[in-house]
Amino acid sequence: MAETHVLFVEDDDVIREATQLALERDGFTVTAMPDGLAGLEAFRTDRPDIALLDVMLPGLDGVSLCRRIRDESTVPVIMLSARADSIDVVLGLEAGADDYVTKPFDGAVLVARIRAVLRRFGHAGGVAGDSGLPGQPGEHGVLTFGDLEIDTDGMEVRRAGEPVGLTPTEMRLLLEFSSAPGTVLSRDKLLERVWDYGWGGDTRVVDVHVQRLRTKIGQDRIETVRGFGYKLKA
Repeated sequence: MAETHVLFVEDDDVIREATQLALERDGFTVTAMPDGLAGLEAFRTDRPDIALLDVMLPGLDGVSLCRRIRDESTVPVIMLSARADSIDVVLGLEAGADDYVTKPFDGAVLVARIRAVLRRFGHAGGVAGDSGLPGQPGEHGVLTFGDLEIDTDGMEVRRAGEPVGLTPTEMRLLLEFSSAPGTVLSRDKLLERVWDYGWGGDTRVVDVHVQRLRTKIGQDRIETVRGFGYKLKA
């Protein structure tokens, strides 16, 4: 099996070199770059399996780099932020990042996050069936919610007949909602099922991804149930 190729963009020499060594000891192939522009060039040249981007980068900051990557690819992106309460965390998620890790980080935690992201990108299970009822798989595994169609076999989404481009994380989130339409799913449950968190996580990750999903499938399609979570309107 080929090794997972990680693009790691970090301007701090000590952090960059230490993290690269730690990741390589865990079996990853690592391309490490010191600034955003070099990171973008490396991404386009090497086509890594996952990108780790520091928020604060010279030349091209991490949020802008994430946005540029997302314009070209659905490759998973994890942002590295020095402050858990930083607005940069939300900006990074809004730019298309799939997760974030707060600095300073433990190497084992970073590896666990990387592997969790890769697991959900490697397979996004659908729901099988043969019913044509709303919210149930119809012909060829197609779920229908009004003008929204979800092809669980082909992992494709259409709205009013037009294709909707979703990242793998957004697709997994939508599949969770569509597997139980009308059922309220808590943020913690979504973190567990979509982000594969076996521990407590930052619910901002869920909130930002739900908002991103709403902009693509319709603002009124996913309802907020205050104090409890979200549900997909059947």
